[in-house]
Amino acid sequence: QVQLVESGGGLVQAGGSLSLSCAASGRTFSTYAMGWFRQAPGKEREFVAGASWSGVSTYYADSVKGRFTISRDNAKNTVYLQMNSLKSEDTAVYYCAAAPPYRVGVPTTSSEYDYWGQGTPVTVSP
Repeated sequence: QVQLVESGGGLVQAGGSLSLSCAASGRTFSTYAMGWFRQAPGKEREFVAGASWSGVSTYYADSVKGRFTISRDNAKNTVYLQMNSLKSEDTAVYYCAAAPPYRVGVPTTSSEYDYWGQGTPVTVSP
């Protein structure tokens, strides 16, 4: 099991950048596939990006491809989401999540993740 804490959210103008961090507890962080999700007002939580437990594979929602980058530093028990060229549509509360140990590939649905952070809000102004 892991505990996750997001940070780095805030207010940014469209076209700007933000970097989110998710700090995880435990010594088995490297065995979990990690994902970023977001939830905008009036919308359901949606997948944004994910990284396999091996760190080799990543996967992105079509809406953020080419703009967002997920990375992980297992030595620091941290996963990051670098967000560039932000748009107003990116405004949401962003959550990081951890999948079961040694899950193959990159899960893309909420039900495939067992552990969640508290969320960090991102607001992109026009």
